[in-house]
Amino acid sequence: MGDVIGLLGHGFAIALEPSNLFFALIGAFLGTVVGVLPGIGPTGAMALLLPVVLNMEPVSALIMLAALYSGAMYGGSTTSILLNVPGETSSVVTCLDGHAMAKQGRAGAALSIAAIGSYIAGTLGVVGLMLFAPLIANSALAFGPPEYFALMLFGLSAVVSLSGASLIKGLISMCLGLMLATIGTDVTGVPRYTFGTQEMLAGIEFLAVSIGIFAISEVLLNARDAFEKLPRNIIKHSIIIKMSEIRESLGAIGRGSIIGFIVGVLPGAGAGIASFLSYSFEMQISKHPERFGKGEIKGVAAPESANNASSAGALVPMLTLGIPGSGTTAILLIALAALDVQAGPLLFVQRPDVVWGLIAALYIGNVMLLILNLPMVGIFVRLLYLPMYLLLPLIMVISVIGVYSSSQSMFDLYVLCGLGVLGFYLRRNGYPVAPIILGFVLGGRMEEAIRQSMIITRGDFLVVIERPIVATFLVLAVLAMAIPLILQRLRVQGKPVQLEQEEA
Repeated sequence: MGDVIGLLGHGFAIALEPSNLFFALIGAFLGTVVGVLPGIGPTGAMALLLPVVLNMEPVSALIMLAALYSGAMYGGSTTSILLNVPGETSSVVTCLDGHAMAKQGRAGAALSIAAIGSYIAGTLGVVGLMLFAPLIANSALAFGPPEYFALMLFGLSAVVSLSGASLIKGLISMCLGLMLATIGTDVTGVPRYTFGTQEMLAGIEFLAVSIGIFAISEVLLNARDAFEKLPRNIIKHSIIIKMSEIRESLGAIGRGSIIGFIVGVLPGAGAGIASFLSYSFEMQISKHPERFGKGEIKGVAAPESANNASSAGALVPMLTLGIPGSGTTAILLIALAALDVQAGPLLFVQRPDVVWGLIAALYIGNVMLLILNLPMVGIFVRLLYLPMYLLLPLIMVISVIGVYSSSQSMFDLYVLCGLGVLGFYLRRNGYPVAPIILGFVLGGRMEEAIRQSMIITRGDFLVVIERPIVATFLVLAVLAMAIPLILQRLRVQGKPVQLEQEEA
């Protein structure tokens, strides 16, 4: 432990150099801006910065890229909460309760808890990276395709928490997402459901699906209200979060941090799965699950904490094994190689200045993000005071620019509009739209994992489910689906008894 503290002190001495502090501040600021604007994402932003950082010192370059990464993971929450525009997979779940809080005049509290949760989770994630990196990395190597398939199947159990009042409608929405995930060329090179269209061979772009389903449908719903001349309530938004709300969210932040870090360590799992799982877990252990989706602050704290902790977790396999856990860490690995720094088991011995400088910079970067973003809450909230004839076109412009900038394809804009209309229809008829994103995100990965599993076991599925980790995840998936339904049934049966007791 003494060695760790000494190395961390050396890392802080490096990270606190004025030039490195400046690079961390620039990275955190650029990351926040990138996160707010859908379409570029942390991976794209880091790729754009590569020509710049390759001319810098290795430690300074890595500090700037890591700060940008953390900033982008937080920034996506802003448009999700205010405008219902998720720019990243990990921001989708934040829309559910974050935007509902904004509609209730609690946008300031939602943005504040997102910033506080991101800070705490990011810091806890760095502690995990510092103390447990080698041990956790070795455990992650036990995950093969069968384990990843079971993990994805467990992730699908989150549909229970995303379905609202009707599980049947939630399952229908999830199946629709799984169907969308099958469009394009499969892993064997065979085109499916492309209808002879060249643009569909590569599948459907995630941003077109998520922004269409959430943002465009939101615009259509509000436009319908305006067309029918329904009165719009002008809500006064509080920009100050109450201490009671912070205390209420601390448990969700802690649990989301743990889930996010563990999922982040698994190569390929990603922050999206971490945020879905943390939200589902939080709802299932809650005494008031009916509040979720209607402005529950824990529904913002948990997924925002999970996606920021996962960014620290994703650095574990990259630094200790040289295995990128996501597209973003792949860019970091490329940057390290270009700077003549070899990631892997010997990195901690050969270049402690790089490793511990990075860890210290992540601590400092989390503080910078908190300092940068909390004062901005009041400015961001002012967006909601815009009249609808200005706000709705603004959402449309942000959505179109975000989708087009990611692929430069007119076809994706057609998909955006088509799915926006579909989302409008589903929301008007009581179908939850979040399960569509859940199915779409996990569908392709599940198919790839089960194909690889069948190749490994020569088509014997029993061999797959006999693996201990697979069996554990399958049991957890069954329990995650069954327990909320049983509890709901017990609550329904208990209501008449409670009423009789009250009357007595």
